[in-house]
Amino acid sequence: MAHDKIVFDIETKNTFEDVGGQANITKLEASVIGVYSYNRDQYRAFEEREFPELGEWLQQAHLLVGFYSKKFDVPVMEKYFSFKLAAIRHFDMLEEIEKRLGRRIGLGVLAEANLGEGKSGHGLEAIDLWRNGELEKLKSYCLQDVKITRDLYERILTQKYLWIPERNVPQMTKLDFSDYTESKAPQAALL
Repeated sequence: MAHDKIVFDIETKNTFEDVGGQANITKLEASVIGVYSYNRDQYRAFEEREFPELGEWLQQAHLLVGFYSKKFDVPVMEKYFSFKLAAIRHFDMLEEIEKRLGRRIGLGVLAEANLGEGKSGHGLEAIDLWRNGELEKLKSYCLQDVKITRDLYERILTQKYLWIPERNVPQMTKLDFSDYTESKAPQAALL
């Protein structure tokens, strides 16, 4: 099963405050990693003990799709695998939006504007779920973010734009992605 495309999101066991700030991002620990595999047509949340199996899935991927994933998810995940995640071609939706728009936007706001649904919570709530041992709720939360990211990515592929709400005004900007194809996804890092 080669050349998979994987949409992913992570939740962490701890916060930047717990590890001494954002400069220590690699000290964060993943609690669960949620993925959608196009080849398998399957959503799955992996617990830490299952990360070796997730590694097999990731090594079959020709493209990773995430949201703020290059600067957050990948640096946290790298320690769990014996291969370089950054070497896989990667479409980071937030990075692409920021390049095109000149500013960032939250996943929940983006989902409401384009899919008519928002997020069920935020990352700090996910840490509380982990700390309270509510693993099934945590997995469900993580996979909801994966589904939103996948659905937004599908909009980019099919309609070639996303709606971006403007600050303090009711209008939205139609952010063009007509130049994007998967073959033009950013090349892997050569680190």
